[in-house]
Amino acid sequence: MSIYDYSVKTPKGEDISLRQYEGKVILIVNTATGCGFTPQYKELEDMYEKYHDKGLEIIDIPCNQFAGQTPGTDEEIHEFCTLKYNTQFPQMKKSDVNGENALPLFTYLKNEKGFEGFGKGPKALMMSAMLKKSDKNYKNNPDIKWNFTKFAVDRNGNVVARFEPTTDMAVVDRFVESLL
Repeated sequence: MSIYDYSVKTPKGEDISLRQYEGKVILIVNTATGCGFTPQYKELEDMYEKYHDKGLEIIDIPCNQFAGQTPGTDEEIHEFCTLKYNTQFPQMKKSDVNGENALPLFTYLKNEKGFEGFGKGPKALMMSAMLKKSDKNYKNNPDIKWNFTKFAVDRNGNVVARFEPTTDMAVVDRFVESLL
């Protein structure tokens, strides 16, 4: 299977086939509205505005699996993002990214690019310490660890990178630009 064999649902429940993004660079992100990483919406919107005309698509999939940090309805989440961060990229239906109810797309993404660590720095140390308390084996499974995990897909549909929420957004921006 390829990335283009998957679909996601809009907040209204309509299926969106990823085939419509064929030939584009895609950044797929699980997001949250009440997380310490929520300000990344600003950098995501900046990237979208800068690169959308060059072929970037961002797919925002809100998720409430991490400390209940996305409690609202799809409509409330959308309103928050557009009012606070002026987001213009497509936002999908709130969905699970791990577990038995995970979107098949995220199962595919995790199989293509597993967890490789949080990197270095205070945020990375904080995330590692927090996860060790809930899952001592977190380093050895591909599950999404927290909000704002990003997967980059090249123009040929290959999942080429996974960025944990602790990755500096400037690094993500440079990588995306290199794919365009």
